[in-house]
Amino acid sequence: MAQFIYTLEKARRAHGDKVVLDNVTLNFLPGAKIGVVGPNGAGKSSLLKIMAGLDQPSNGEARLMPGYTVGMVAQEPRLDESLTVLENIELAVA
Repeated sequence: MAQFIYTLEKARRAHGDKVVLDNVTLNFLPGAKIGVVGPNGAGKSSLLKIMAGLDQPSNGEARLMPGYTVGMVAQEPRLDESLTVLENIELAVA
C-alpha cells in the first residue's frame, strides 16, 4: 500500500473568534489531484497556507513526507519590481 505524502491530522485554525478549520484530517497519496472548493471564509486559503508551510494549525499536526516539497502560487502574487515579468514567474515555479 502506498504511503501518504502529506497528512493533516485533527487540525484547527481560527482567525480571532472565527474558527475556519476544526478537527480536519486529510491524507494525500502520491499523484493525487486535489481540489479545494467552498464559500468565502470557509478556510480554503488557511488550509492551503498550512499545507504550503506558510502557517501552522493552532492544534493538530501537519506532516510532509521527507523528500517531497510543496509548491504554491499565491492568490495575490507578490511581485519583485526589480525583476522582469519572466524573472518573477521563474521565481514562482522554482
